Amino acid sequence: MNAPAPQPRDEVRYRLLRYLAEHPDATQRDLAIHLGVSLGKVNYCVRALVQRGLVKVENFRNSENKVAYAYYLTPTGAEQKVRLTLQFLQRKIAEYAALANEIEALRAEVSSSGDLAAAHRELGTEDV
Repeated sequence: MNAPAPQPRDEVRYRLLRYLAEHPDATQRDLAIHLGVSLGKVNYCVRALVQRGLVKVENFRNSENKVAYAYYLTPTGAEQKVRLTLQFLQRKIAEYAALANEIEALRAEVSSSGDLAAAHRELGTEDV
């Protein structure tokens, strides 16, 4: 039984929760760079996570006397992260299985059409 593929927003939420869990002191700019999205999108997503009770924000003064923020996953946020991680893993396993099937079909096609060893040499994949 295959789980439905996560919506793009679920993937962004998963990646955001995962990064915040590992880097609670990350800035929104850090998040934008890591996720490959705009700073505005990160700001919107972080606000949404805070409003949904998945992330808690605390401000503190950093060493340069500037106000900085720390992002912490709430218990609900940690549960959501686990659910999203499971969905992400299931999707990746399905993608891997589909890719493995495609590779086998391509190998069969190459082997039925001629010299498999020559094809491997041409592709530089003798060890595959």
